[in-house]
Amino acid sequence: MALYLIGDVQGCDAPLGRLLEKIDFSPSRDTLYVLGDLVNRGPQSGAVLRRLMGYGDSARCLLGNHDLSLLAVAHGRRAPHRNDTMDKVLLAPDRGELIEWLRQRRMAIRAHGLLMVHGGVLPQWDAAQTLQLAAEVEDVLRGPGLVDFLNEMYGNQPAQWDDALKGADRLRVIVNALTRLRFCTPGGEMDLKASGGPADAPPGYLPWFDVPGRRSADTTIAFGHWSTLGLLQRPDIISLDTGCVWGGCLSALRLVAPQAYELIQVECEQAQAPGE
Repeated sequence: MALYLIGDVQGCDAPLGRLLEKIDFSPSRDTLYVLGDLVNRGPQSGAVLRRLMGYGDSARCLLGNHDLSLLAVAHGRRAPHRNDTMDKVLLAPDRGELIEWLRQRRMAIRAHGLLMVHGGVLPQWDAAQTLQLAAEVEDVLRGPGLVDFLNEMYGNQPAQWDDALKGADRLRVIVNALTRLRFCTPGGEMDLKASGGPADAPPGYLPWFDVPGRRSADTTIAFGHWSTLGLLQRPDIISLDTGCVWGGCLSALRLVAPQAYELIQVECEQAQAPGE
């Protein structure tokens, strides 16, 4: 049995297929942990969803910001962006099945000594609180309040966590941290506009994982989302978005022992300008 982490696929099914062939993936034997942004900007979002659905519990997928965007567009709560490539999902005969499967995915997973998210973890949160807060969003996504939530999901405020937050403000901060976070202040105020590398941090801001004293520092966190950061492995973090949709690589890490990984990559055909 092999365990793999896979970075942002973003609708690039052909590279995903080559990667799975390269690692000799078998859903009867192995498990994939896909770190969000399954869809959008690439040409085959529907094929990616169908492939991962077909693997059942052998593909454990997180929701990223692009996946949530697909849910919002599908429910008429957001207009498609001019660079979106989700039409084939929205017009597909099995659209309902694809959207229903997507809304059942996780916002955070803890397994094999790792905490997995798509974006980041605010410095005030330890691993247990991160999972608890992720579960609050998961419950809404799976429940009858989905459409109301999607109406309120977008926005950059509040920019900072407070345990007293309630309702839409509370859920919005959780979603923004888990799916969009790159930079924050030592006090946890998020900047959700900057998308460059760590050297491009706005004044007063740091990469979220470099904030001194963050409460999750004792847990290795695996995440995607940040293609301009690329592959980064430290004892406390694993960054695995290597920019497949932007003409980079699609990457997998095989867990060979605690804190020991084998990197497997395939080249990708897409060549767009990096962005959200």
